[in-house]
Amino acid sequence: MAEKTTPEKLRILLPHWLEHNRSHQNEFRQWLDKTRDEGLITTAAFIEKALKSMQETDKALEEALEALGGPVEDKGHHH
Repeated sequence: MAEKTTPEKLRILLPHWLEHNRSHQNEFRQWLDKTRDEGLITTAAFIEKALKSMQETDKALEEALEALGGPVEDKGHHH
C-alpha cells in the first residue's frame, strides 16, 4: 500500500484537531463561568481571549479542510 500524500493525511488530521480543540473550548467555557462567578474578572478576560483565539483557529482549520476537499470518509479509522 502506498504511503498517503500530505493532503490525504491532512484530510484525516484536520477533523481530529478540530474535535480536540472543541473539547478544550468546552472546558474553557466551564472555567470561564467559574472565574466570572467567583469575581476573578481579569482571569476570566484572559480565558475568554484564549477561547476566542481557539474559535479563530477552528475557523482557519475548517477553511484548510475545505480547501482540501473536506474530510475523508470514515472507514473505522481510530487513533
